[in-house]
Order: sequence, then structure tokens, then C-alpha cells
Amino acid sequence: MRMKISEVTKYLEEIAPLQLQESYDNAGLQTGSNDNDVKGILCTIDVTEEVIDEAISHGDNLVVAHHPVIFRELRTLTDRTFTERVLIKAIRNDIAIYVAHTNLDNIYSGVNKMICDKLGLTNQKVLDVLKNQLVKLVTFVPVGHAAKVREAMFGGGAGHIGNYDYCSYNITGQGTFRAGEGTNPFVGEKGKMHSEDEVRIETVVPRSRLRECISSMIAAHPYEEVAYDVYPVENDYQKTGAGMTGEFTEPVSQDALLALIKNTFCTPVIRYSGIEKKEYRKIAVCGGS
Repeated sequence: MRMKISEVTKYLEEIAPLQLQESYDNAGLQTGSNDNDVKGILCTIDVTEEVIDEAISHGDNLVVAHHPVIFRELRTLTDRTFTERVLIKAIRNDIAIYVAHTNLDNIYSGVNKMICDKLGLTNQKVLDVLKNQLVKLVTFVPVGHAAKVREAMFGGGAGHIGNYDYCSYNITGQGTFRAGEGTNPFVGEKGKMHSEDEVRIETVVPRSRLRECISSMIAAHPYEEVAYDVYPVENDYQKTGAGMTGEFTEPVSQDALLALIKNTFCTPVIRYSGIEKKEYRKIAVCGGS
């Protein structure tokens, strides 16, 4: 069974939605066609000419990288610069390049959590929470179908507040409508006003999952025309943002902390500010610059 490049990129963007990248970033598919079949995937931090050569030698036609090749506007495509040479070689050999950069940094389960986990930190929290990442989604459903529609909305990514999920508020009321010509109403008759006992379901959704959540909701909803509202909310979404804080179960001395960092990340040399502190309990980490 063959897989399209679009299937791989869709999977990656479910993990790290492109909407979560920083404004200066350029994540996503940078070369190639989503319609091509995947022959092999090469993963890398940076895309260099040597990486493209390796992909060619292995028969891989998709490179998944962390750092973008195209970061700023390109005015030419010659062999004068490193970036242009990489792109030309990739295009000539029909190799797609996909990038997951600050969107991967900004998800809760991303780079910073991995650093915290490796250091053994507990009580992990996002350091600099992204703003304007939540909306409230409201819909109106016949009473007997409310549970099914709620489940669909939760399955589409709605209803997460902190460490709780399946969060919603529900209230019963009367909905009214009149079906016009060319309609096929689920309840009621054409040309006559109808009243229906309905449940108003409201729940929070990350903006990055809104389209998927609405699609799931509509697919599960019995009405031919689904009424719903989307409201912006100013609540912080605690699961996205730059950096992360965490705590050691016991205080760690400065020398022990520096040794832990060196050993954990297999680096013979580290740089630090030189600020002297007897011991550390809570620290912050941040992948990248």
C-alpha cells in the first residue's frame, strides 16, 4: 500500500499544527508535491547538500527537517548560495522537503518537554504561553442526539482545560425554524414553523483544531443545516508556547546540575552565565534560540 506525501504532512501537522509557528518562521512543505508517493523518508535537523546526497543514495524522496531551508524571501534560484544549491538539487531529484520548526517547539509534547523529561523534571508547565489560541464553539442539537455530537466535538479536539478533557457546558431550551423550499428537514414540515427541544453545547477548541472539530460536529449532527457560533476568548491555552519549567524532586547542587546537563545531552562542553547558586529546585528550559 502506497502512501502520499500529503498523508505524511497531514499526520505531522496533527501533531504540530502550522498555525502554532512563530510569525518569522516558515514551516511546512518547502519543495515537492503533496501528490507524490513516498518512497522513503530521511529525518534531519538541517538540510544540507550532503543530506540531499544521502537521500538520493537511499532512494528517499521526502526529507523531514527541523530548520527551514527557505527562511527569507528568495529573489533568484541559482547556484550562488547554499540555500539555492540545496533547493536546486532537491528539485532536480524530485525530493520534497518538509519543515516542522517553531510549531514543533511550541506544542506541549514537543522539544521542550523532551528536554524536561530527559532531565527528570516534574510539574512541567509551558513557560511563555501563546496568546489568542482558543475559541469557544457553540451548537444546538436535538436532545436525543446531544451525546453523539458532543463525542464528535471532543474527538475533533474540543473540551480540553488544563489536565481535564471532555469539558463542555450544556443547557436545554427551545429551538425554532421553518423549512423552506428545496429542504429536507430532519424534523418538522416544510413551510411550517417548528419548535424542537434542543441542547446548547458550548466548549473550548484550540484554533489549530477548529476546522477539524467543526467538520466532526457537522458529520455527527442530524440537522441538514447546522447552526453554530464561534467566539474568540482571551483565556490562555496552557498547552502551547515557548519553553517550559519543571522541578527536581530534590534540590540539585550547581555542579551536579551542570554534570547532569553534560551527561544527559552527551556534550563535552557547555556554556553558562557563571552565576553562583548553591542549589536548584525549579528550572526553565528552552530549545532553540
